Amino acid sequence: MEKGPFSVEWLAQSSCGGAQPIAAAHRPRSPPGATDMLQCREAADRSGPGQEAEAAGGAVPGRPRTKFSAAQLQELERSFREQRYIGTSEKRRLAAVLNLTQSQIKTWFQNRRMKFKRQTQDAR
Repeated sequence: MEKGPFSVEWLAQSSCGGAQPIAAAHRPRSPPGATDMLQCREAADRSGPGQEAEAAGGAVPGRPRTKFSAAQLQELERSFREQRYIGTSEKRRLAAVLNLTQSQIKTWFQNRRMKFKRQTQDAR
């Protein structure tokens, strides 16, 4: 196996998917790699993780954010005060009563536990 050139420009090109054969990498550029690195950086800015749909003009793919009603929040908070970790049967019951999915209930409880943890740490 033959070793190729090892420089900042070469690494920048290879990380951008613009790696060139060894012979092409030895060609002089003016300024060395600046244009390629700038284009690579701009491409990375445009297509960061989870931004493909945003670049297309839409929101990040997936389920839209759930806006809980006051009645739903009241019932969820009441249930949280009774027990911080929700069981399967209680999750099923709440989902039916509040017209939410079990996954939404589970996620709400996870987020609420983290909020509770932050509040108790801030109070100290």
